[in-house]
Amino acid sequence: MTTENTQHLEAIQDIRKMMRKSTRFLSLSGLSGVFAGIFALIGAAVAYCYIEFIYEHNPYTGDGTVRFNETAVYLNFILIAVGVLFFSIITAYFFSNRKAKRQGQTLFDHTALRALVNLCIPLCAGGIFCIALLYHGSIIYIAPTMLLFYGMSLINASKYTYDDIRYFGICEIILGLINAFYLGSGLLFWTIGFGILHIVYGMTMWIKYERKNRSETGDLS
Repeated sequence: MTTENTQHLEAIQDIRKMMRKSTRFLSLSGLSGVFAGIFALIGAAVAYCYIEFIYEHNPYTGDGTVRFNETAVYLNFILIAVGVLFFSIITAYFFSNRKAKRQGQTLFDHTALRALVNLCIPLCAGGIFCIALLYHGSIIYIAPTMLLFYGMSLINASKYTYDDIRYFGICEIILGLINAFYLGSGLLFWTIGFGILHIVYGMTMWIKYERKNRSETGDLS
């Protein structure tokens, strides 16, 4: 291959990279996924301990069930979920903003907003549907519903960011469908979907994109 052909090939590759950056949100950090998974595992552990506390400190009825204040219990579960979401958003912003600065880009550009809007549409719909399930007392369906809508949100947003997120979303949907047949194990599937899968996805993304790019540029900080 001649020098001129090599230069043309490099120019084409540079153009492709520029086009990709202009249409895809590539500042999403894999470490944010890792920490989101860790927070989800902590939240699941707190929820499990709280369930054990309820069974140990509340009286049993004649049919063997536990009598407890449903409103207070559901409110505490919501607070746990909100806490996990809050800390996940904070760490996602921190790591993604740091990655964007390293790349010489701004975090909230038009591609980021597109990805965010496409993520939030199914996510908000799923959240409202979960509130409806809670309102009607169908608590057992909330865990698989969250996994299904979260998976659809990831797939919907993947066209504006890394393609790998599509496979992550598919895994969440599959997990939610399986959970739909094992409704009594919602906390377990929630832990796998929002905890373990997030950590696996985050580490994969970090190794595949961030560590490789930082080693190539010599930035190992």
